[in-house]
Amino acid sequence: MDLPVDATVDATQAPGSNPGQRRNLLPLPFGQWPAEARLLLGMVALWSLVGLLVLASASWWVASREMGDAAYYLKRQAIWMVASWGLLWLAIRLNLRRWLRLAAPALLITGLMVAATLVAGSTVNGSSRWLVIGPIQIQPSELIKPFVVLQGATLFSHWNRISVDQKLLWLGVFGGIILLILKQPNLSTAALTGLLLWLMALASGISLPSMLGTAILGGSVGVGSILLNTYQRIRVTSFLNPWNDAQGDGYQLVQSLLAIGSGGLWGSGFGLSTQKLQYLPIQSTDFIYAVFAEEFGFIGSIMMLLFLLLFGLVGLRVALSCRSNQQRLVAIGCTTLLLGQSILNIAVASGAMPTTGLPLPMVSYGGNSLLSSLLTAGLLIRCSLEGAGLEAPRPSSRRRRRDAPIG
Repeated sequence: MDLPVDATVDATQAPGSNPGQRRNLLPLPFGQWPAEARLLLGMVALWSLVGLLVLASASWWVASREMGDAAYYLKRQAIWMVASWGLLWLAIRLNLRRWLRLAAPALLITGLMVAATLVAGSTVNGSSRWLVIGPIQIQPSELIKPFVVLQGATLFSHWNRISVDQKLLWLGVFGGIILLILKQPNLSTAALTGLLLWLMALASGISLPSMLGTAILGGSVGVGSILLNTYQRIRVTSFLNPWNDAQGDGYQLVQSLLAIGSGGLWGSGFGLSTQKLQYLPIQSTDFIYAVFAEEFGFIGSIMMLLFLLLFGLVGLRVALSCRSNQQRLVAIGCTTLLLGQSILNIAVASGAMPTTGLPLPMVSYGGNSLLSSLLTAGLLIRCSLEGAGLEAPRPSSRRRRRDAPIG
């Protein structure tokens, strides 16, 4: 079932460097990294730090009242942050070819985990999205996202060189995963996954008529899901006029809009949000942006959007610098995933989209989202390193034969 992987093999040192450098924690000394990779690492570090601070402010009231410890959520998030940065380091350390080989089995395993949530999952707010293993809650629909990017890059970069059977097989796998996520039900993640794959396919050069037909099919599935699921239909109608039922179905959005509007130009100040105290629901996850907007105001919100814009531009530069179609599609997919999910979360909190369950990457509370987001960021940085030509000489013929793709 494996698809061919580009033959370019990237190693942990630059050509001509001495063998002792292979023991460095990073592929190369940080000073030899391309500017885009250094900027991305710095931006991800800043994003993570600000995310912890915003979460600390958004969660202390609820944590104090419900858990008896104002830092309860912050402590747990910090532990997940350390583990997630370890995963980011691993993504930077290993060459992209290894990740691409890992993508297919990882995608199938996480896809089975998504299916398991429908049978043995923990149901919260009407959705079965979590598998509970002891003290750990696993959300497969979050963990699957980086592997969707990797396998999508493998599929679409070789679209014109693989058989129809392989195309249908992997399109069926992707479609099945999206339908399973819809069944949870989780329309927002399913829509994000479908849109992500569609944009990667468009970037790979697949014909526009095919892309148009796929878009129509995907839109039809989304509309059908809304018509069949009452709670999704209520969310759409309440989004159109939340003030019509401000104490009922429109309550979340109304309180979010009040929080954002209360921030004014400069905000109420860090830690001084009023809406988070007892009015704004889900203030540590889905609506954490509303707390940020209230405390940092219009100026802070604009700065966040400019930060996301800069991140997208750097990701685009990384994609343009890549040396193979696979690397380019991975870079496009990683940038689209992080940037797109952030924009969707902000759009929901500000009333530009119906309420969904998408977290704000590296800010919202949740270990699964952190692991997925920082792995995605690490893969993007790895694309930058390989796009800059940080490669070792080709392996010997014996090793090439051993690493040759199967199937």
